[in-house]
Amino acid sequence: MQHKPPLTIFLANPRGFCAGVERAVAIVQRALDQFGAPVYVRHEIVHNPVVVKGLEEEGAVFIDELDEAPDGRPVIFSAHGVPKSVPAEAQRRGLLYVDATCPLVSKVHLEAERHYADGRHILLIGHAGHPEIVGTLGQLPEGAITLVETIGDAETLRPSDPDRLAYITQTTLSIDDTADIIAALRRRFPDIAGPRKEDICYATTNRQNAVKEIAERCDVLLVVGASNSSNSLRLVETATRAGCPQAYLIGGQQDIDWPGLAGIGTLGLTAGASAPDFVVQEVIDACRERFDVTLEVGAAPDEDVHFKLPRILNDRAA
Repeated sequence: MQHKPPLTIFLANPRGFCAGVERAVAIVQRALDQFGAPVYVRHEIVHNPVVVKGLEEEGAVFIDELDEAPDGRPVIFSAHGVPKSVPAEAQRRGLLYVDATCPLVSKVHLEAERHYADGRHILLIGHAGHPEIVGTLGQLPEGAITLVETIGDAETLRPSDPDRLAYITQTTLSIDDTADIIAALRRRFPDIAGPRKEDICYATTNRQNAVKEIAERCDVLLVVGASNSSNSLRLVETATRAGCPQAYLIGGQQDIDWPGLAGIGTLGLTAGASAPDFVVQEVIDACRERFDVTLEVGAAPDEDVHFKLPRILNDRAA
């Protein structure tokens, strides 16, 4: 029998699906059950190709814009949120639509509306072009929100009324980067209003903290996720900043650079909030084929968050 080199895998905990992702996937599945296939989904329901492919096999059809959805079939909006113009157009066309926006993203939308009603100009901390940012910008009239991506942006802002400002944030940002940007804004604009409760969601926070717990003990850390997943990319950055020499994003075991793992003794493993746990298990199984694996699972905070499905999917007579 060929000798396998020893490898300790530190499995971050928590990892993988969050309550918002579970709800969004369940919405598509329930809609398929209730209305039959096909059900149309505007944009990827969550940022993970494995999840998208699985739902496609069940009968979901993913489209880029609403005009690709035919009349007479249900359409679902992704977990990242949409501009108000999208449901307005769906209503104009008489489409049956289901909004799968994560409730924690909807919370940010409501905060934006509250600040706008109070006469404040809103600073949105986040990454340009991300669907969540596009959706949040689209909650208010053009010009009501200014995007802030970096500390440099925060330092060079020249608002017309510095005393009437508020900030909100994307839910999937780096905790540390965002804290630095907020600190810069508060230093420059002491009267700036913030969220009643932090906008970065519990799942993002918990997954980044779990990576920080193991990063220094890992020769390499792998994050299972998609390249367009903000929270997954932030986990890679978090691992590097927390002391891991090498951290990489992978879609699954097929993306692992096995020669690059030769000679290592410890491997960190986690998954973004939209990555299915079975893909993580496939990575562990692939490691077992090549290494004598010892698996150490981190202690996890309780994540007992659950979100209800939209009423239309609970009402069979709808």
